[in-house]
Amino acid sequence: MKRVNPEGLDLKDRVVHISRVAKVVKGGRRFSFSAVVVVGDANGHVGTGLGKANEVPDAIKKAVQNAKRNMISIPLVNGTIPHEVLGEFGASKVVIRPASPGTGVIAGGGVRAVVESGGISNVLTKSLGSNNPHNLVKAAIQGLGQLRTAEQISEVRGPRGEEATA
Repeated sequence: MKRVNPEGLDLKDRVVHISRVAKVVKGGRRFSFSAVVVVGDANGHVGTGLGKANEVPDAIKKAVQNAKRNMISIPLVNGTIPHEVLGEFGASKVVIRPASPGTGVIAGGGVRAVVESGGISNVLTKSLGSNNPHNLVKAAIQGLGQLRTAEQISEVRGPRGEEATA
């Protein structure tokens, strides 16, 4: 997973989920908000963040700041991904498969936000296990972080066969 510096990127943020959480105190319940946000430049850079605050706009602002700190780079090949991956986080699993041009983004909820923010235009996804939006988003990011291009893999492995002897 290659971290990215968000400086100079034209980032757009998408709110995936906002939940109201309650803390029980002596006088009753005290409510606060938790927000999951995905930021991306639609050009191979995406990040996710969680923010908590007493008001919704503050929670979103904190989540965006957190997401900018957790940016990763995605290798894109003709608007899709180089190979199939399985991302796991907690009880959520997300299968992400490359698709031919014209397929579009076949994904739901948080996974769709991550994939579209990353700039992937043709992809097939399937979420397995838990549908918790926090875990689904993190599983999608974890899966996309595993992606490598053919050049990156051959660079790590070194030359093969005829190339090594020549």
